[in-house]
Amino acid sequence: MSASRNDPVLKAVIPAAGLGTRFLPASKAIPKEMLPVVDKPAIQYVVEEAARAGIDDVLMITGRNKASLEDHFDRHWELEAALERKLDDEKLRRVRKSADLGNVHFVRQGEPLGLGHAVLQAKAHVGDAPFAVLLGDDLIDETEHLLEDMIAARGRHGGSVVALMEVPADQIHMYGCAAVESIDGETDVVRVTSMVEKPKAEDAPSNLAIIGRYVLDPSIFAVLEQTAPGRGGEIQLTDALLAQAQSRNDGGGVLGVVFRGNRYDTGDRLDYLKAVVRLAVRHREIGDDFRSWLGEWVETDEGSGAAEGQQLKH
Repeated sequence: MSASRNDPVLKAVIPAAGLGTRFLPASKAIPKEMLPVVDKPAIQYVVEEAARAGIDDVLMITGRNKASLEDHFDRHWELEAALERKLDDEKLRRVRKSADLGNVHFVRQGEPLGLGHAVLQAKAHVGDAPFAVLLGDDLIDETEHLLEDMIAARGRHGGSVVALMEVPADQIHMYGCAAVESIDGETDVVRVTSMVEKPKAEDAPSNLAIIGRYVLDPSIFAVLEQTAPGRGGEIQLTDALLAQAQSRNDGGGVLGVVFRGNRYDTGDRLDYLKAVVRLAVRHREIGDDFRSWLGEWVETDEGSGAAEGQQLKH
């Protein structure tokens, strides 16, 4: 069942059931979503993004070894009481913030059968309303308004909406790629006509990669239920969206919002470190000192790579 384009987007789904194998051994006992980016776990940035877009009902799709996610978004009465006794209001505010972002719910995926299968676990919670899906590997800078722009695009045209970003040709094989056509009167909103999962550069229909933000019409659930396992033997959300894009009879088709702002990929070790540095230099408390140290350090032999024997064995 599709929803009206005028229906508000009030719920978000955050798939967080992955094993985080690219971050082993760090993610052996700690969910990758809980790895810190400066002084907050990566997953908190994602929930804060949903809250900025007016969404205070969040469902996380989790799996085994993810209990710390629930603990983080719950109240910690003993810790709060200790901070109150110390009159440490600033730390108390930080601790309480994660629990005050909204109503965060949790459901287990059970089996790791793909992103499409994870989204399908949200059907009972979401119901017949449009909803957002935010992948925890992609952090969108807090000064950007990508999710709000996607919700607004759905409000004008209906259907489902994916976030698109231009990437170099030699990187398109790492993403789903969209074929698009322009829409009269729109600048960075396009109509998606087809999608290809991780194509070779020579086979890619464009340089527009699908990144981890979606605003989905509830009709996606019926499509997912009929979607056979695809790449990797998993139920792919891209396959269901492709079916919607090619048949606009139910759900209004698929739009793309081209994002040109700052995005941090925390699913890759190198990009994770880049995200930490970029956010640290802007931190309101330590940013100035860290930026000053970083500028001095890169001029040293160690920072420039001139020092011998500086690589650590892992």
